[in-house]
Amino acid sequence: MNANNRTHAINVIAGRTPDAPSANLPPDTSLETYGEDVFGEKEIRAFLPKSAAAKLLATVNEGKPLDPSIAADVAHAMKEWALSRGATHFTHWFQPLTGGTAEKHNSFIEPAGTARAIQAFSGKNLIGGEADASSFPSGGLRSTFEARGYTAWDPTSPAFIKRYSGGATLCIPTAFCAHTGEALDSKTPLLRSIQALGKALKRLMAHFGQPESRVSVTLGAEQEYFLIDRGFYLQRPDLLQTGRTVFGAAPAKHQQLEDHYYGAIRPRILKFMNEVETQLWKLGIPAKTRHNEVAPAQFELAPIFEDLNLAVDHNMLIMEVLRQTAERNGLECLLHEKPFSGVNGSGKHCNWSIAYNGRNLLEPGSNPKENAIFLTVLLAVIRAIDLHADLLRASTAGAGNDHRLGGNEAPPAILSIFLGDELSAVMKAIETGTSWSARGRTKMKIGVDTLPPLPRDTTDRNRTSPFAFTGNKFEFRAPGSSQNCAQNQMVLNTIVAESLDALSDKLDAMPGDFNANLQKLLQRLIRAHKRVLFAGDGYSAEWQKEAAARGLPNLPSTPAAISPFRLPANQALFEKYGVLTRGELESRYEIALEDYHRRLRIEGAVALEIARSMIRPVVADEFSKLATAISLAKKDGLKVGVTGLKALSLKLGAGLDDLHVKCERLDRALAKGRHEDLLATMADLRHTVDALEYLVDDARWPLPKYREMLFIY
Repeated sequence: MNANNRTHAINVIAGRTPDAPSANLPPDTSLETYGEDVFGEKEIRAFLPKSAAAKLLATVNEGKPLDPSIAADVAHAMKEWALSRGATHFTHWFQPLTGGTAEKHNSFIEPAGTARAIQAFSGKNLIGGEADASSFPSGGLRSTFEARGYTAWDPTSPAFIKRYSGGATLCIPTAFCAHTGEALDSKTPLLRSIQALGKALKRLMAHFGQPESRVSVTLGAEQEYFLIDRGFYLQRPDLLQTGRTVFGAAPAKHQQLEDHYYGAIRPRILKFMNEVETQLWKLGIPAKTRHNEVAPAQFELAPIFEDLNLAVDHNMLIMEVLRQTAERNGLECLLHEKPFSGVNGSGKHCNWSIAYNGRNLLEPGSNPKENAIFLTVLLAVIRAIDLHADLLRASTAGAGNDHRLGGNEAPPAILSIFLGDELSAVMKAIETGTSWSARGRTKMKIGVDTLPPLPRDTTDRNRTSPFAFTGNKFEFRAPGSSQNCAQNQMVLNTIVAESLDALSDKLDAMPGDFNANLQKLLQRLIRAHKRVLFAGDGYSAEWQKEAAARGLPNLPSTPAAISPFRLPANQALFEKYGVLTRGELESRYEIALEDYHRRLRIEGAVALEIARSMIRPVVADEFSKLATAISLAKKDGLKVGVTGLKALSLKLGAGLDDLHVKCERLDRALAKGRHEDLLATMADLRHTVDALEYLVDDARWPLPKYREMLFIY
């Protein structure tokens, strides 16, 4: 691996024939093909007996318990549909605690005598499966030799077909648990949290005289990512093994001119995006928005809002489709939160909302009663974030996100809420019991008065706010681009459920006029929890001090951020709502901590290897050649140029010595394994290597540079 590889990669990219405009048209995104690889309502009605179809759709659309007697009919229908779509295998598709997905393919073929076979798929195959769970992280829930794990069909997320060259597989979304029933995945706690939130909301809505109805929790997950040419990617051992560049000097131009954001999309990238959308379209994933992001080579894909469980499954598929489509196009999709230092990192903005009987409760209503409900739910969320900010921060912890949070448009690690001017004024009016109108200062009565006009999404955006109200939803900006949405959404659902129940408890204990009691309760809530509301610059040093004075937790690193999982009060909270047992929550802590340390050790080992075997030989050779040139110049009595050669050789020599010292320090830090030492020594070594990148002959530098990876594709 040498600089000639860099030149070759550039020449290959430069030699590509640009795609003609017609080649950028998506070939197969008509309404007829939308969702064609999904076993959805149309397919259920077409392939199932009428009574079985009605029972399954009642589970899917209304949340009713699944009737197990229809399993055989559903399995047969799924098999017939999948075979008609070219599938040869089936798999239980699940989300273990690795942050990704897992699948074990089984053929439909079953032996039926000598040299004979049939295609079969039973109700038993559909409802549950057994997987070897010994190599999945469990955080102490099981011993390595306890290999048995079980998958269980989730009928609320439709089966789908994944296609690959030469074949297709029927994928059945499932939960994954140990033989003891403990959750070993991300889906199971998410489903439990949705149920807990629904129960708490129904209880609260009864206070407003609302008949029991279905609760719908929705999510829109904005997925950010980087694309670089695969030729560069394969020359970067750090990107290959860690997802981020451990070295790389800043180019003269990166994102300072803000010319990439929303800019015209290059033909090669547009072709990639069209291919992605074609696949997502067939999987019934409503990809809506695509655009250039702020950093060069950074992009975003955003789908339309969906039911939370389905949205999480779809986001996992989106990440997979992005990676696979990029590779087919000679690109590499980087989902790491901070693949390049000094420019924007990538997040996954989770837009969360909740509806009751089809009405979004985070949207101001058209009458006093609807507005009273809106304000009550809003303040329940504010209370939840204030009291449980530590848990919400823990749900976004990770080695990659530690590099991202707190700069370049990523929110800080301190959790606060941004409401916007109009809604902040409403909060103030409720707190003081007064508001301004055309008649001057008047009493504001909850449940009687109509709110001031609040046009949808009227709030300004605060890019430094981790949790912002944006008109009819909350945008949680802290999650990282590579993370599974399930964990942060599970935490959010649980803490909001607790908050809704706390409000119901208060209302239960307040006899008399409901509206007057509600007004008093909301006033107390604002006064007690307004410390979490903040509209200023989340990056400023002043906010750090002010947040500390307000008593808001500041957990900047993963080890600190995940520590709330071990607090007895937090464990009791999750246990109370049946979302996670103490053991399951403790396991999440252990898994997160081990993952963090493993990733740091890998990054440190890769950095040391690159510095010693790729950077040091080039610097040493260049220094040696300079020393020889200086010696020859002196021998020949030359005076011109010697000063420049000496100055450069001194800088290279000092850099070479510095490189040696810092490599030795990193080696010792790796042996000790303390994350603080690893981070500090890696950063120190990076400073030296990046400085040498500016000194060494460009033609000899062994790694693709930022100016190439970010701009040549």
